[in-house]
Amino acid sequence: MAGGQARRRKRRAARAEQARQAERMRTRMRLLIELTARNDVYRKGLVAAATGLSPQEAVIMTDLERHGLQVQQLHDVLCGGHVLVDDPELYEQWSFPEVSHHRLSSHHRDVDKSRYPDIGMRGPVVREKLHGRTATGTWMQLEKTPAAFGKKKLPSLNDLKHLMDYVVYRITRSNVGPWGLSRVTERRPMYLSPALSVPMAVGPEISRTLTEALRGIEAADDVTSASADLAARFPPPEPRDPTDELGRALDGRAGRGLFGSSQVWVSEAPLPPAAQVLFHPGELPQPGTRWIGTQPTSTPPQEVDR
Repeated sequence: MAGGQARRRKRRAARAEQARQAERMRTRMRLLIELTARNDVYRKGLVAAATGLSPQEAVIMTDLERHGLQVQQLHDVLCGGHVLVDDPELYEQWSFPEVSHHRLSSHHRDVDKSRYPDIGMRGPVVREKLHGRTATGTWMQLEKTPAAFGKKKLPSLNDLKHLMDYVVYRITRSNVGPWGLSRVTERRPMYLSPALSVPMAVGPEISRTLTEALRGIEAADDVTSASADLAARFPPPEPRDPTDELGRALDGRAGRGLFGSSQVWVSEAPLPPAAQVLFHPGELPQPGTRWIGTQPTSTPPQEVDR
């Protein structure tokens, strides 16, 4: 009996934490949408839809941000941009049993769809989220209208609207997303956390020459605050093969951050005291003088002999 109550308390605590995380993400998404709306145009209703962001949608948006999504890229995601993330684990993480369903699509036909079927999910912000596997990761795209082809039933109104969206895509060469059009298509996708490093073996002669060059660079860059004789007696630790460190990525995702490619501006005027100091500094003290005491007074500064 006590064990059952403990499990129920854990489930309630987990649901409460999930709800708090979703609320934080709703507030964050609303602010990010308002930021991008200053330069880009959305269909009406996006800000209102962001207030009802579901926990599953919050997980997806958080994962995209964690993999390098920047504010200006958010506009293309919400407008149906095709996203490639070199992280295959997202395929399973974005499959939510309570809201996800299998879908058919024409994206990435080189992947075995019987093993990795495309997965759809509906929500107030994503409308219809569609994602699947790639050879090295996960792809995702938001759609304006959900479709349910391939289930041996007559086409529904949503299927007809989906066909109309396809006609718009063929004419404009832009994906039709829930909140606008995006030129970020499957042929020109958005890459997040791309795996650019490729292991490659080198011959013994090249490895020897490269090692000598790297050791010379390390010796030239060795700067110490100790004297020269002490530095010679206590050299820093050196790796056995400096080439082992080439191509290693830093812990976590290296990049410019969420606002890396965004425009930065100040929307508020400075406070009056700050403006008075900045624009009316008054007379500057003579060189070689300093203030005596913690706060300046009306008395002139005292000169100090040097």
